[in-house]
Amino acid sequence: MESFIYQNPTRLIFGQDQVNKQLVDQLKPFGKKVLLVYGGGSIKRNGLYNEVITLLSENGFVVSELDGVEPNPRLSSVQRGVEICNSNKIDVVLAVGGGSVIDCTKAIVAGAKYDGDVWDLVIKKETPKDALPFGTILTLAATGSEMNAGSVITNWETREKHGWGSPLVFPKFSILDPKNTLSVPKDHTIYGIVDMMTHVLEQYFHQQENTPLQERLCEAVLHTVIEAGPKLVNNLDDVEKRETILYSGTVALNGTLQMGTRGDWASHNIEHAVSAVYDIPHAGGLAILFPQWLRYHAKLGEKKLVQLATRVWGVDPDGKTNEQIAKEGIEKLEEFWRGLGAPSKLADYKIDDSQLEVIADKAMINGSFGNFNKLNKEDVLAILRASL
Repeated sequence: MESFIYQNPTRLIFGQDQVNKQLVDQLKPFGKKVLLVYGGGSIKRNGLYNEVITLLSENGFVVSELDGVEPNPRLSSVQRGVEICNSNKIDVVLAVGGGSVIDCTKAIVAGAKYDGDVWDLVIKKETPKDALPFGTILTLAATGSEMNAGSVITNWETREKHGWGSPLVFPKFSILDPKNTLSVPKDHTIYGIVDMMTHVLEQYFHQQENTPLQERLCEAVLHTVIEAGPKLVNNLDDVEKRETILYSGTVALNGTLQMGTRGDWASHNIEHAVSAVYDIPHAGGLAILFPQWLRYHAKLGEKKLVQLATRVWGVDPDGKTNEQIAKEGIEKLEEFWRGLGAPSKLADYKIDDSQLEVIADKAMINGSFGNFNKLNKEDVLAILRASL
């Protein structure tokens, strides 16, 4: 494995009723002027908004609000948030929602301390030097953004979508109460399960040697999600399965699984380009693209694919070639996601081949990419065509 330094400064507060017990104490050290960031209004329908507002108002906090953050958070929402922070002299930001709300908040807190265009930070033209503190109340198990320093922002004007990050934008604290995910509808529950699984799989496929513990940790998370996911999809009110899936999503991308390795992440880069053009659900795109990435790398990644197929999917290797075992493992992954209700082809989103060149060019904006294997434009186009 590679040498590594690991530090995660986010205070993770996990369990039922922790918002009421912990929120005020966690915010107090940072000041009284709070910007509350949230999405399309689900927190108002499930009562969480009223709970948070009551706690803040009763304890002397002055609250400004930014609502309407998009599922693929847009630069325009970030810019509105930065403006509110500056005009109201905000001390601390509170993100209440899923990964999109948290990703947007990360850009806001960095942009509020940057004199130029916040897009400069997203495209890595400039590096953040400071950021406002922020905390999160997570309402959707999916991205792991509640305990990492990564963020993805879409510039809808230019049809660009980029991932970025900075150690300055780790949440100071994140409160995870599985009860706050009970109102998540079936489709978003499915997308969350797919998202966290792809995060694990992106880290599983790496070129470093002697990483048995990292691989077993990845497999353990996958086993847990594979066991709990279908049960949750079939009973959305099961708070114990909500709890399991919620914690799995955090562990999938809080840095635990990638110590000493460099995961691939090419499929995520391709999906960002797809949803920059078509604005489809991120995890929906991944459910389509990732199996095709696996097929495209079947020979190069045959050893790891065989390991995944036998250890995770229970493929019987007797009498089969490595190629057959690997192919069966990929099919098991696709079957699992389809069984949950995830899409399997770009055509499911009415995407045809008319914009494939545009998508590929957007994916290649920073040159070849992928840590397991570098992809060029022809590689990207081949994966996209196979995904139609």
